[in-house]
Amino acid sequence: MTGPQAKTWSQRGRTPVVRVRGRSRRRISIAALTCCKPGHRSRLIYRPRRDNGRRDGRKSFSRRDYRDLLIAARQQFGGPIFLVRDNLNVHKAAGLREFAASRDWLSVYYLPPCAPDLKPVEGIWFLLRRGRISNVAFGAPEHLIQRIRHGLRRIQYRSYLIDGCLTKTGPSIRPA
Repeated sequence: MTGPQAKTWSQRGRTPVVRVRGRSRRRISIAALTCCKPGHRSRLIYRPRRDNGRRDGRKSFSRRDYRDLLIAARQQFGGPIFLVRDNLNVHKAAGLREFAASRDWLSVYYLPPCAPDLKPVEGIWFLLRRGRISNVAFGAPEHLIQRIRHGLRRIQYRSYLIDGCLTKTGPSIRPA
């Protein structure tokens, strides 16, 4: 994976060419949750996943991976979780719906289709793409994962960035 080009240059009249080595079949997926709780700082909880030719043939997160991420969020964040999801097919899988129904601390709400402007995590991806992984050609997946982790960690420690992503989408958090 190569990051988007934020800046480049070449001689006038010549199209710049960026050569990248590596195979395109390698894939890295990231699942993330932006969390907010009244009276506490906002948090970002994420998990990168590298496609290592898993036996199940999946190249991205499975329902089990999402379930484990929610359990980790519950342990880190404490309290009930109101999960707002998009309409990705794995988010609506029967196994995840059963998991959510069996947990009294988890309430799931789905966004309308094609509404990326309502997802706070899209702002996080924008910050990451324009920061740590822009203008870099990655020769190895490990290098990409390292840069992603470092970039997300920088965002984690700056809760005002997470607050900005949450505010942009417009959720109102009121104490119960």
